[in-house]
Amino acid sequence: MLLQRNKLGSVRPPKRCRSDMDNTSTSDIVIINGNSHPDLANMVAERMGIKNGGCSVFHKSNRETIVEISDSVRGKDIYIIQTGTKDANNNIMELLIMAYACKTSSARSIVGVIPYLPYSKQCKMRKRGCIVSKLLAKMMCTSGLTHIITMDLHQKEIQGFFDIPVDNLRASPFLLQYIQESIPDYRNSVIVARNPGVAKKANSYAERLRLGLAVIHGEQKEAESDEVDGRYSPPPTRNSTPQHAPMNSRTRTTSVSVGVPEHPVKVKPPLTIVGDVNGRIAIMVDDLIDDVQAFVAAAEMLKENGAGKVYVLATHGLLSSDAPRLLEESVIDEVVVTNTIPHEIQKLQCQKIKTIDISILIAEAIRRIHNKESMSYLFRNVTLED
Repeated sequence: MLLQRNKLGSVRPPKRCRSDMDNTSTSDIVIINGNSHPDLANMVAERMGIKNGGCSVFHKSNRETIVEISDSVRGKDIYIIQTGTKDANNNIMELLIMAYACKTSSARSIVGVIPYLPYSKQCKMRKRGCIVSKLLAKMMCTSGLTHIITMDLHQKEIQGFFDIPVDNLRASPFLLQYIQESIPDYRNSVIVARNPGVAKKANSYAERLRLGLAVIHGEQKEAESDEVDGRYSPPPTRNSTPQHAPMNSRTRTTSVSVGVPEHPVKVKPPLTIVGDVNGRIAIMVDDLIDDVQAFVAAAEMLKENGAGKVYVLATHGLLSSDAPRLLEESVIDEVVVTNTIPHEIQKLQCQKIKTIDISILIAEAIRRIHNKESMSYLFRNVTLED
């Protein structure tokens, strides 16, 4: 490199051309991946025009995880692409060991790209259990991760469990585009929430597509909160006969005379549909489709109420157990999921499953984070309901 001197005699480096700057911007990016979804990692690397880093993850005979990184990561930005699958525990350990290996090898930054975050449904206290997603967040921060990229968390509040930045990307633009381009006569459709908990997401889809909304209310089985365990045993009382205590006229305060009042028993109504689906195309939306019994039951009820075709759209297609067989035998016409989770085997078992590629969104997020650009473009027109 030739050095130039200015009039004062000081040395200044020559100006770099644009091609040199482009090469510099990607030369310190290293993308590595575990065994959860190598195809997605290769697609992201190909879209970014860089080579997938050399990292091998394997298991010993005693099932311990071994990570070997062949390329130097010193002073580089590492992006670890590792999603959650049915083998969630191994996926987590592989991610933690890869992150710690990069940390101890003096990597500048370590970004975990986790399209589907395992244990994201265990984000609330249930019975005498614990909030597992909080524990997982602490483990990831301790392992050396400095940033998290994920997609469509089960609850957006999970971002608060992390002590590092979290970018929760949205797959809804891809699913909305699929509805507009691949569902014939989608203007005659109605967006369906299979339970009231999905009503906000379904309402967001309905407003963006200018379509009607229907909500399925009621359950076929008891909720976990209604199951009987020892914690709900009533306290001992002195007198089993209830008596009404008088009200204090001065403080207007009423007290109970027999222990602590018990909660009234929940009586869940049978499955009913709030909204008109007769002669319409029913499109059920959700963030995750795993056990499909609830989707199959909802689809049968929609058919009984006059719905034409039934589509199911979800971001994450885990499709555990015998889900492909149940979907193939059901009245559901089509199941559309993204490739955040590998499901090629399930597609061979069920011809109704279609896949949307979201690797371009992940590649753009990585590029913007690396170049220190704003991420707001990826969240434009996003509301609190999304």
